[in-house]
Amino acid sequence: MTKNIKKAIVVGAGIGGLATAIRLQSSGFAVTVFESNTYFGGKLTAFEESGYRFDMGPSLFTMPQFIEDLFKTADRNIEDYFQYQKKETVCNYFYEDGTRFSAKADVKQFAENAEKAFNVDEVAIINYLERSKKKYDLTASLFLEKSLHKFQTYLSKDTIKAIFQINSLDINTTLHAYNAAVFKDDKLVQLFDRFATYNGSSPYQTPGIMSMIPHLEQYFGTYFPKGGMHSITQSMYKLAEDIGVKFQFNTLVTEILVENKTAIGILENGNKHFADVVISNADVVPTYRKLLSKQKAPEKTLQQPRSSSALIFYWGITKEFPDLDLHNIFFSEDYKTEFDYIFNKKDVFEDPTIYVNITSKEEKTDAPKGNENWFVMVNVPSNTGQNWDEIIQKTKKNIIAKLSRVLNVDFQNLINFESVLDPRKIESNTQSYQGALYGASSNNKFAAFLRHPNFSQHIKNLYFCGGSVHPGGGIPLCLLSGKIVSELILND
Repeated sequence: MTKNIKKAIVVGAGIGGLATAIRLQSSGFAVTVFESNTYFGGKLTAFEESGYRFDMGPSLFTMPQFIEDLFKTADRNIEDYFQYQKKETVCNYFYEDGTRFSAKADVKQFAENAEKAFNVDEVAIINYLERSKKKYDLTASLFLEKSLHKFQTYLSKDTIKAIFQINSLDINTTLHAYNAAVFKDDKLVQLFDRFATYNGSSPYQTPGIMSMIPHLEQYFGTYFPKGGMHSITQSMYKLAEDIGVKFQFNTLVTEILVENKTAIGILENGNKHFADVVISNADVVPTYRKLLSKQKAPEKTLQQPRSSSALIFYWGITKEFPDLDLHNIFFSEDYKTEFDYIFNKKDVFEDPTIYVNITSKEEKTDAPKGNENWFVMVNVPSNTGQNWDEIIQKTKKNIIAKLSRVLNVDFQNLINFESVLDPRKIESNTQSYQGALYGASSNNKFAAFLRHPNFSQHIKNLYFCGGSVHPGGGIPLCLLSGKIVSELILND
């Protein structure tokens, strides 16, 4: 290695950190990733027990082009590392009154089925999705693919075009108000309201521009990765190793070293490691509170309200359910109250919406024969000191009662394995502040601009990636954060 090769240190081996490391290594940097856990992947990991395999974190895979782009950047064939297949059914929806709706990936079929299930004309569905696409096309290059905190971003033709059509983005109304104005059927409104949860927000507070999210599912599709969601980070880790990225696991970084307002490296266990650039993939709050404790913190940014968290039950189920698919939603009868509990009362409503992910529908080996592996999740508030042991028991009882009613089965007796993940464990396992899944919430029309930028405005050569900074949480946005950071570094 010559002295002219620049060095980069990435703190954290989550999906954003892995993406950044791959891009920088591919651009000629010598990259080392420091990870406090013994494993890579952050929230996107897995475990096996009692014959069941479970993905622990994100369970929805869409916009695979962002993964493909990583392998193109590294000049490697993605098929040698990662395979996936498109789903014909996006999600199955269940309502307490017996209504069931299977959302198909094909837009026309989706609209036709919606007309049969709800009080809506299929043309209204197609028009809604077309407006969803328009919002995405107008804003993606600004809000998702570039730094919002660089002046040159606002000089592009795409930005000027979006500004001139700002009234069509519905930023001055809530997602729920927008959906309720379009559709008369409360069940259909609820279906489209749920997309607020994709960034940990409330449909009654997040702006109407979030109605572009359904386009991502319907246009780009949803997919199942062979081997489960964990294979995403497994493939990224293998790619990173193959192109020369170095990893140090079980290594706790205690400080980002700063001299003369410039990041020069990191400190771990008394050892100093120097680099030309430092990138934190850790949550931005503990990054400042712990790793940059000697530096002035952007308090207004760090004190923004957190997104929702999750309470997840990993259940081994001794029965197969033919009418369920990979993704399934069992709706609350009172959606507004559910979100009031999450964001205002900081508690869990007695009738929560339940998401059930069953990967054994696609990978039979994920569960013993005749059984299924159920990833059962409800949205919950971030951890602010609630009695989670009590909440877990109460919520488990309510979930079992709801599933028993809707599926007409004695569900309690079907569970032969259980593991639980709550906001406390999410926080301790991933250092996500308060266990929030997406960093700050997006319950504000200015939320995109209030997120922490991908670079430090006061410390040179210090950058940030991952779900707690721009452009946000979730697999596609974390991958994009890695792209934004690498481009900023190369341009700087």
